[in-house]
Amino acid sequence: MIGLTQTFEIAGQQGMRHSAAKQALAAMEESISETRCQLHAAVEQRFVQALGLQMRIQMEEKILGLIQGAEAVVEKRVAAGEDSRLDGNLARVEAERAQNQLSLLREQLVQARADLAAMLQLPADSLPEVAGNIDPQPASYGLNELLISSANRPLLHMFEYEEKSRQSRLDLEHAKVYPDITLGLGTGRGTPDTAGLKVTTLSISLPLPLFRRNDTGIGRAMTELTQVQVQKQAAQRDTRAQVIALWERFEKLRVRVGRLTTSVLPALEENQRLSVVSFREGEIGLTQLLLVNRQLLDGQRDLLDARTELCLTQVALEAAAGWQSAPSLR
Repeated sequence: MIGLTQTFEIAGQQGMRHSAAKQALAAMEESISETRCQLHAAVEQRFVQALGLQMRIQMEEKILGLIQGAEAVVEKRVAAGEDSRLDGNLARVEAERAQNQLSLLREQLVQARADLAAMLQLPADSLPEVAGNIDPQPASYGLNELLISSANRPLLHMFEYEEKSRQSRLDLEHAKVYPDITLGLGTGRGTPDTAGLKVTTLSISLPLPLFRRNDTGIGRAMTELTQVQVQKQAAQRDTRAQVIALWERFEKLRVRVGRLTTSVLPALEENQRLSVVSFREGEIGLTQLLLVNRQLLDGQRDLLDARTELCLTQVALEAAAGWQSAPSLR
C-alpha cells in the first residue's frame, strides 16, 4: 500500500504566521533606522566636543600669549627695580598655570579625537582632524513641528509593528484551538481474495481531543503583547517629554549665548585692551592686569561652553524628535 497524507489548518493559521513574520521584519527595519539615526547623532556630538576643545585650545593659546607678554614686561621692571619680586613671581605662576591648563586641554583633545575615531571605526593609529564652526544650525522648526515629527520617529514605528506582530501571534495561538484535518490518499493491491485488483482509499483523520484549550500558548502570547503595549506607551510618553525638556533647554541656551555675545564679551574685550595700555604706561599694576585677563578668559570660556552646549543640545533635540533635516557640515 502506498499513500500520501496532508494536514490542513482550518483556522487560517498560515496567514497569521505570514502576518506575524511580515510585521516582525518591518519592526526590525525600523529598529535599524532608529539605530542609524542615534549613531549619526552620537558621531556628531563627538565631533562637536572635539571641535569645542580645539577652539578652547586656540583661545587659551591667545591668553597665554598675553600672560607671557605681561610676564616679560614685569621681569624687565623687576630687573630695573620698578616692581617687586612678588610681582615677578606672580607673573611666572600665572604663566605656568596657563601653560598647565593648555597641556590639560591638549590631552583632552587627543582623547576626544580617539573617541571620534572609535565611533567612525577608523584605524587605531588614525586620529581624525576636525574643522568647522561651533555655532548651531539655524532652526527652521518650532516645538509643535518637533512634536509632530517625534510621533513619526522610527522607534515608535518599531513598537507599532511589534505590537501588530504580537497580536498576530496571539491570534495564531487562539486558532490552534481548532483541530487540523489530515487527508490521506492511498493505493495498492487488494486482499488475497481479490488479487490483481487495485484499491484506492481516501481517509480523513482528526486529532484527539478535538478542541484543545492551548491555555499555555495563549497566555504566553498575551503576556508578550501586553509587554510590547506597555513599552510602546512608555516610549511615546518619554519621547514627548524628552523633546519638550530639550526644547526648553535649547531656548534658554540661545538666550544665554546671545547675551554673552552682545553684552558681556565686548565689554570684557574692551577692558582687556584698555588694561594692556594702562599697564604699559604704568597706570595699573600686575594684579589689576591679571584680574582683567582672568575675567576675559572666564567670559570667553563661558561663551564657548554655552555655544558648545547649545550645539550639543540641538543635536540631541533633533535626534529625540526624529527630525529629518539635510545633512550639514559644521
